[in-house]
Amino acid sequence: MDTTEQDWLAAYDPRAYTPVAVTVDVVALTLRQGRLHVLLVERALPPYQGRWALPGGFLRAGEESLDDAAARELAEETGLPGTAGAEAALRRIHLEQLGSYGVPDRDPRMHVISVAYLAFAPDLPDPQAGSDAAHAAWHPVTDLDLRPAGRSESAGAPADTHGGGVGGSTGPTEPEQSADPADPAQPRAVGAVAPIELAFDHARILADGLDRARAKIEYSPLATAFLQHDFTIPELRAVYEAVWDEKLHPGNFHRKVLSVPGFVESTGTTTERGGVRGGPRARTYHAGDATLLHPALLRPAQGDSTQEPSQQPAPQPSPGRIT
Repeated sequence: MDTTEQDWLAAYDPRAYTPVAVTVDVVALTLRQGRLHVLLVERALPPYQGRWALPGGFLRAGEESLDDAAARELAEETGLPGTAGAEAALRRIHLEQLGSYGVPDRDPRMHVISVAYLAFAPDLPDPQAGSDAAHAAWHPVTDLDLRPAGRSESAGAPADTHGGGVGGSTGPTEPEQSADPADPAQPRAVGAVAPIELAFDHARILADGLDRARAKIEYSPLATAFLQHDFTIPELRAVYEAVWDEKLHPGNFHRKVLSVPGFVESTGTTTERGGVRGGPRARTYHAGDATLLHPALLRPAQGDSTQEPSQQPAPQPSPGRIT
């Protein structure tokens, strides 16, 4: 570094610019009891005290990268640090950057830019709340309200949303006679459960994460990241059904998975027991070396024949589509 640049840096005053903060938020997805769950924390402090939110926190400026901050926050909230096998469990988690969110008023404290991450993980333990959270828990995705905060469905999504969970449920289905949840003055049907509203713009971030997950398992082998090292084809099908929120035809799905080069590889072994209804023991597989699935496994809504035959639309010829 020459003298001119050293002098310039010595005179540089960062206070001359409007301050902003950077946080990371993590959409951590896993399967529990056959349902897709997301990790949430209950905020112990304002803003949004008492509301559920995605796990996250401020970047430790000058000390860590964005990737390191996301991994740290995920590890802290899942309670893995200090446990037996923590390092191996963390290696099994797939973590990728989802997007950035920087609308000036998304956080009432100041202009806070959040860089969101998406994580897939198998069988993570019950979470432990971090220092700034009252509680942490896995919540079924279908129990959450993924509409942008402060807007009803009739108002439509704002122009800057990224799709809002296309292709799956955005909250529990209520009876037709139930009131619009956006209007608390109207009575709600007996037994109806109000969807959980998330803090900040986390509904949008979660919806974007679900869109990414639903699309990505079509053309990549990342569905196997939800499973243990060895798994069966029915267990893999359960992942697709949970993420896509669609029932799939077992035979068609089995055939398609085995037809994709490098998707799964046989272990040469079987399960210790047969299925719940008896029958032969299932063969076990592990993830293959493919990084892309070709041909892709398309969602039923897009005409893929993994869907139950009675639910399939009329066949439409399409190059590259598996039928």
